[in-house]
Amino acid sequence: MSQSFEEKTIKTTPIFSGRIIDLQMDEVELPNGKTSTRELVKHPGAVAVIPVTEDGKLVLVRQFRKALEKEILEIPAGKLEKGEDPLVCAERELEEETGYAAKQLTFLRSFYTSPGFADEIIYLYLAEQLIEGVAHTDEDEFVEVVEVTLDEALQYMENERIHDAKTVFAVQYLQLRKLLTHD
Repeated sequence: MSQSFEEKTIKTTPIFSGRIIDLQMDEVELPNGKTSTRELVKHPGAVAVIPVTEDGKLVLVRQFRKALEKEILEIPAGKLEKGEDPLVCAERELEEETGYAAKQLTFLRSFYTSPGFADEIIYLYLAEQLIEGVAHTDEDEFVEVVEVTLDEALQYMENERIHDAKTVFAVQYLQLRKLLTHD
C-alpha cells in the first residue's frame, strides 16, 4: 500500500473575506505527525472561453491587471456565482466581455490555477460559430476586444503580451488542434 500524504486540518483561522476571495490559515498535521501551517486562498471557481471566429481568429480581451501592473491579452473569463453552472457562466462572460454569443460551446477541461495555495478551478470552453453582438462589461471592467491569428498569438506569447496560464493553454490547444487536423 502506498503512503498517504494527506494533511489533516487541526484548526482553521479566517483571515479575510472579500468579494472575490477568502483567505484563511490552516494548522495541519503532516503525514509524519508534526504540525505546520498553510496559508490558503478560497475562490468560488471561474470559467474561461476560447472564442474562435469563422476565419480562425482567436478573440481576446486586452485589459490592465493590477496584480501585474501591466496590460495583457487574455481569453474571456470570469468568476462563477454561487451554485452557477459553468456553461451558463461561460455564455455570460463571453457575451459580457466580447459581445459574442456562440452557437457551439464545448467543454474542454478544468484545471486548478495554483494548487499550492489556492482552490480556484477554471472550467475551459471552446466557443465556435460566433454571433456578433455588443459587449456589456461590468462598470469596473475596462477591456478592448482584439482578434488575432494563431501566429500572432504565438508571437504575443513570446513578447509576454499573452502571459497568463489560461490563455497560454488556449493558444497551445489551438496550435495542437491545427497540427492534428492538417496532417
